[in-house]
Amino acid sequence: MADHNTPSPQPDLHRNRLPTLFEVLSRRTLAPVDLFYFYIYMRDQQRSVDYLDFWLDVAQHMSMCRHYVRELRRSVMIGTPDAEKSTSKRSSAMLEGLGDLNHGGPSIYPSDKEKNQDAQMSAYLRQEAQNGANTGHSPAGSTGSNNMRQTSSNDRPRPSFMSSPHVLTTSDSNSPEHTVARADIRASAEKILYTYLLPGAEREIQLPHAITHEITVGIEEQGRDDPELFDAAKDYVFQAMERDAFPGFLRAKALGNLVPPSVLMRLIIGLLSMFAAFWVAFILVFLDYDRRTRLWLILPFTIGIYALCSQQYNLDPIIALLGFSEYTFMSFNRIREPFVRKLLNKRAFMVLALTAFIDACLVVLFVFVPGKRL
Repeated sequence: MADHNTPSPQPDLHRNRLPTLFEVLSRRTLAPVDLFYFYIYMRDQQRSVDYLDFWLDVAQHMSMCRHYVRELRRSVMIGTPDAEKSTSKRSSAMLEGLGDLNHGGPSIYPSDKEKNQDAQMSAYLRQEAQNGANTGHSPAGSTGSNNMRQTSSNDRPRPSFMSSPHVLTTSDSNSPEHTVARADIRASAEKILYTYLLPGAEREIQLPHAITHEITVGIEEQGRDDPELFDAAKDYVFQAMERDAFPGFLRAKALGNLVPPSVLMRLIIGLLSMFAAFWVAFILVFLDYDRRTRLWLILPFTIGIYALCSQQYNLDPIIALLGFSEYTFMSFNRIREPFVRKLLNKRAFMVLALTAFIDACLVVLFVFVPGKRL
């Protein structure tokens, strides 16, 4: 029997550029520009994590459908009794023509074969749902719409509940231990509708009315649950995230390594240190202290300038050179994306050079200015 595991996407360690949004969503990137960091960014800074959760749930729905059809096709190919019960001859022919459906997750540039397979898969699921409606058997089995309306979106562990950045887990329908039933697909489609799309939903997202109306009619009136039903909404959400959120994410994580609370903390520390440095400097000058004593001004000036430069560039150069990036306040993870690591190292050296130059100018100014006792 052929292996029915869908291969997991592998990060591209030789990418000499910043990643695209689709590469991030497809788990083909590493920290600090991976899906975990993007999820934290959408939750804590953009305040629009519901859009990302919707996209991930629709992608998970597609994976469930692929797994279900793949297993059903396998049962047809080996001629099990289950296939005879659940499929007609025409359905069996459609299943046999689908191929293996083993492409590893979504692709931003799907091949013609993948497009054709996904279209045939959706057509098969629509036909199956229609056959179930004609015979009076709901494809959802015992799962009813009223029950689904009461389903909480917290049924499945979310990345926001995790304390570790190393693993981003969702329920894996591609696992061989997890058998997807037809009712699971129906329940998944209804959950997406009742969680994100209906007016007043628990985590309602704003989409054009035409898109939400088409999905609502398709699920509630036509009995559809194929992934093609969500294509327009998924594309709309993807384009919105790519336009409104992703550029800021790259600026924050590929060009910096601090989160807003840390940036604010450095601003406060920098301003207080600079105030203390200037205050002490003028005291030493007007009390005519010797230059050796004034050299101690290097300490508050260095602290203040370093903190203010870190705040200005959203980058702590020492932490960056050590190879770490902050994902929540005072929580760090190692930088693993090669291109981002090189980029942050270059910016870290630039910030250190700027800090040293300004620090040297101020220290020289206050050390060598003639003292005058008032």
